[in-house]
Amino acid sequence: MSETSFTPRVFSGIQPSGNLHLGNYLGALKRFVDWQEKDVETIYCMVDLHAITVWQDPAKLRHATRELCAGFIAAGLDPARSILINQSQVPEHAQLAWIFNCVARMGWMQRMTQFKDKAGKNAQNASLGLFAYPALMAADILIYHATHVPVGEDQKQHLELTRDIAAKFNHDYGVDFFPMTEPVIEGAATRVMSLRDGSKKMSKSDPSDASRINMTDDADAIAKKIRKAKTDPEGLPSEAKGLEDRPEARNLVEIYAAFAEQSVDQVLAELGGKQFSEFKPLLADLAVSKLAPISAEMSRLMDNQDEIDRILTRGAERARAITAPILRRTYDIVGMVPPVQV
Repeated sequence: MSETSFTPRVFSGIQPSGNLHLGNYLGALKRFVDWQEKDVETIYCMVDLHAITVWQDPAKLRHATRELCAGFIAAGLDPARSILINQSQVPEHAQLAWIFNCVARMGWMQRMTQFKDKAGKNAQNASLGLFAYPALMAADILIYHATHVPVGEDQKQHLELTRDIAAKFNHDYGVDFFPMTEPVIEGAATRVMSLRDGSKKMSKSDPSDASRINMTDDADAIAKKIRKAKTDPEGLPSEAKGLEDRPEARNLVEIYAAFAEQSVDQVLAELGGKQFSEFKPLLADLAVSKLAPISAEMSRLMDNQDEIDRILTRGAERARAITAPILRRTYDIVGMVPPVQV
């Protein structure tokens, strides 16, 4: 096969940091499931190596990794149709990352806004892993020759760096080996905001549990949080431009649109003019109908963790059938002496 013939393949990953919430579902998991229905190969990863760029309690990390896998499956990812892995079981991710550490430039890493945000003012005390994180992310993607990556807006810069690394590798070695992976950002609610402050992203680190809908929340908790979500005194407009400068209203309408698989304008054409006292119960019913079965299935899976571990082991075996040949060819291109039978 020519090195320029890339099989259509989707890769994406989420850090197993615990407390999956609505933002993870609408911004990532739901889109992962949509891609599974298309005529492409799909690989989804619990990126546990990325998680340890900051210190993790080992027991909590194992729990969070299994819980994330449970969330993947409960959201609709089928381990028979998509490859589900935890990153550390596929060593080619880390091995390719070292090659990319030697391709990427320090200046590229220093421009990464997420490093600046996470390292804060005391960057000299941040781990080297946190600084080099984007090279590992590039390796996660390119070890599969992934052609598309569904990502949130906050990851676009990392995808641009992935393309830069692929281009520099190809140029330096005179090959056309790694693809120019395309980021895919589409649809409503790609960035779900806090239910208490529409200017902030929904986050597990927010001290207020009312700011987010957790994927483990039951139906009553989901409905209660939506009823108490911050809004403004105006009713729903009849078109999207009427949501400008109304972040809380826009957030709730975008969440509804994502659940209903409609555009914001379609939602407002149907519901424009309603007060939030009318709209919130509709949103609550819709959210509960979508999320409560996921919560129940996650609970069932977490009561059967051996099943999760078997799924991840099988996923790693399938993944390595793809990654091992790509790493071998990469090593050959770079000039590594291959093993021989003795």
